[in-house]
Amino acid sequence: MSDSPLQEYPRPQLVRDGYLNLNGHWQYAIGPHAIGDGPPETYDGEILVPFSPEAPLSGVNRQLLPGQTLWYRRSFDLPGDFTDGRVILHFGAVDQTCRVWVNGVEAGGHTGGYLPFSFDITEHLRESGNVLVVAVRDDSDTGHGSRGKQRLRRGGIWYTAQSGIWQTVWAERVPELHVERLTLTPMLDDSCVEVTVHAPEGEAHVEISAGGEVVAHAAAPAGRPVRVPLPGARLWSPEDPFLYDVAVSLGTDRVRSYFGMRSFSVGPDADGVPRLLLNGRPYFHAGVLDQGYWPDGLYTPPSDEAMIHDIATMKRLGFTMLRKHIKIEPLRWYHHCDRLGMLVWQDMVNGGAAYRPWVITTPAILPALRLDDRRHRRFGRADAAGRTAFEAELRATVEHLRNVVSLAVWVPFNEGWGQFDAARIAGELARLDPTRTVDHASGWHDQRAGDLRSLHVYFRRFRPPRPDGRVLVLSEYGGYGLRVEGRTWGEKEFGYRRYGTADRLGAAFARLHEEQIIPAIRRGLSATVYTQLSDVEDEINGLLTYDRAVLKLPEDLVRSITERLRFQ
Repeated sequence: MSDSPLQEYPRPQLVRDGYLNLNGHWQYAIGPHAIGDGPPETYDGEILVPFSPEAPLSGVNRQLLPGQTLWYRRSFDLPGDFTDGRVILHFGAVDQTCRVWVNGVEAGGHTGGYLPFSFDITEHLRESGNVLVVAVRDDSDTGHGSRGKQRLRRGGIWYTAQSGIWQTVWAERVPELHVERLTLTPMLDDSCVEVTVHAPEGEAHVEISAGGEVVAHAAAPAGRPVRVPLPGARLWSPEDPFLYDVAVSLGTDRVRSYFGMRSFSVGPDADGVPRLLLNGRPYFHAGVLDQGYWPDGLYTPPSDEAMIHDIATMKRLGFTMLRKHIKIEPLRWYHHCDRLGMLVWQDMVNGGAAYRPWVITTPAILPALRLDDRRHRRFGRADAAGRTAFEAELRATVEHLRNVVSLAVWVPFNEGWGQFDAARIAGELARLDPTRTVDHASGWHDQRAGDLRSLHVYFRRFRPPRPDGRVLVLSEYGGYGLRVEGRTWGEKEFGYRRYGTADRLGAAFARLHEEQIIPAIRRGLSATVYTQLSDVEDEINGLLTYDRAVLKLPEDLVRSITERLRFQ
């Protein structure tokens, strides 16, 4: 592992020159003292950022516990071209609550372990020898905050809790007047792309290129959406993931971005069956559940190449979609889905108090059980502040990922984990982002809302239910397990059905699809999500081993199935 991991530019849809990557070796300390007591006089050792202290790649291998504080410290000098304008300090993600100091002056704080944040640190800087200190607290699954599948007592479908900095830390120089963000919305019906340059004032110049040739340009007053015509535009799809390049200038600021011309919606096919539509045509989403965990980095992929490997391998197997499960990835992961042509279903990250087994587990056996999620206490959502925080994070997530070309479906809740008011939340999502579809309650506790009727089937035969006007999707199924000697990381073994040999696993995989899944397509099934991309700790039900070294099934067998997961 490099002493300076993940050096690639972290924000591919808003790129500018003047960039300093701060990943690498920092000092760290873990102790019981409160953040208000100030940083420790001595540190425990070195940690490799951006890997969490619980991750082997960090070099620490220590669990941050509730009530403890994790301290980081490093010094840095600014590049010579950082002399003009402002300096912005960026954190990709820090789990879960943090405060940041630059040269002894507090720059700001943040709560929420999955979204980026930044501070203008210009006034706190000196010419050389700048000192950056970060303090982190993490309640993990003992609080109400969003935590995903982390659990301090890991096991089964719950994984090692992680804490602290887990995405790239970086700084950039920007002019006094600069582009804060872009909104790029393809509008196929109107043969244009709508561009909004978010800045306090001024007029930007927008230039759109295809294959290095300028095809359109426009003036864009700051903060106002401008429609740029693109007649005869080349459409984006998994089979042809064509991307347009965008260059924006505002005063002396220059940024680069990209977009794809595509649309996501629902509508009837020729027989009147509700289907998912891509660019106005029925398109089957053949997907895989993707947890985004790594044996050496936990939440943090060990390299950019590792992210690419996961996406490219699933595409080579014939899958067209990844359901990003209960996690928000670094922006480079979405960039690779955009450019390689892989649809994304994005889960929101669950939180809340401890979940009641009869609420989140019983429906796997008794699928008819459907509880009203306005009864917040049942679902571990009695805490009003926790619900408010979830909705704020939901809105921030939509803005954060709004420009991702490949993102097709929002999934606010999964299997009742911290679910509340899902029908209302689905309506809010539809208002925030009318360009995508919503799976309001993946698995069970359906509130009869959203665009999709979303089922999880593991312990029984899949039979398509009667139509209810929504698009039918099988958003989790399979989970067939196979232990590969020398490639396991868990203390136990978990899988919904386990097989002793690759041949038996392959036969069961083929039989499941031949007998249940493929015949259901003509009866309304419009998307599938097989569990899962890779093993994760105790779970041995991945197509790949946890280290991604072994594909458990023959590639031609998987492709022979995925080639038939489509509309005829």
